[in-house]
Amino acid sequence: MDDMLYIAMSGANQAMLAQGVNANNLANASTTGFKQDLLAFQALPLDDQQVTGRVYTSVEQNGTDMSPGPMTTTGGELDIAVNGEGWIAVQASDGSEAYTRAGSLRLTSTGNLINASGRPVLGNGGPIAIPPAEKIEVGADGTISIRPEGQTPNALVVVDRIKLVNPDPQQLTKGEDGLMRLREGEIAVPDGSVSLVSGALEMSNVNVVDAMVNMIALSRQYEAEVKLMKTAQENDQASTQLMSVQ
Repeated sequence: MDDMLYIAMSGANQAMLAQGVNANNLANASTTGFKQDLLAFQALPLDDQQVTGRVYTSVEQNGTDMSPGPMTTTGGELDIAVNGEGWIAVQASDGSEAYTRAGSLRLTSTGNLINASGRPVLGNGGPIAIPPAEKIEVGADGTISIRPEGQTPNALVVVDRIKLVNPDPQQLTKGEDGLMRLREGEIAVPDGSVSLVSGALEMSNVNVVDAMVNMIALSRQYEAEVKLMKTAQENDQASTQLMSVQ
């Protein structure tokens, strides 16, 4: 009975944890550039010299799904999407460099270029700042050109270039802020082969139907584990009654 109860308890606990990750994926199904987290269940032996033959269930985070999400055309002059492989470099809240596929950009009141999460976009020399302009264009190579206020339509001036990188996906890990970083804390070098599509955004790569199916499956798994715990309790009560009769 004790083994049954332990296995059921650990299974129910891990099903709840998996449901939390799946719920987070589902909640970000409409978040620009979001990459869903992957999970895997494992049965592991309990490392205890006093207890033998007992196993427990563990949910292991199996990395991040790096597949691209669908691209949608917006027409916004500060909306960009990475065409194929690659990442946009941004500054995380702790000042470190991180990477994202979320290309919904905007300007602050002081002219700083940030993404939808408020993270500064990095250029050749750090965070990008854009002076007052009547028009802003982002080229396929990340070059930012502006038409200064009061200038003729063909008077375009290059102000900076968005840092685009393409590190090995196996070396990337997602932080709690949803941004990607190199595992060893290194800084990725700019990659000239990465290109952008202006006036478009990459959406989340979460498949809503799959996430809903996973939610139902995890709920049923949790219910089955709870029923198993209830059965273990009933067996224990029956055993106690038999012992009292004797």
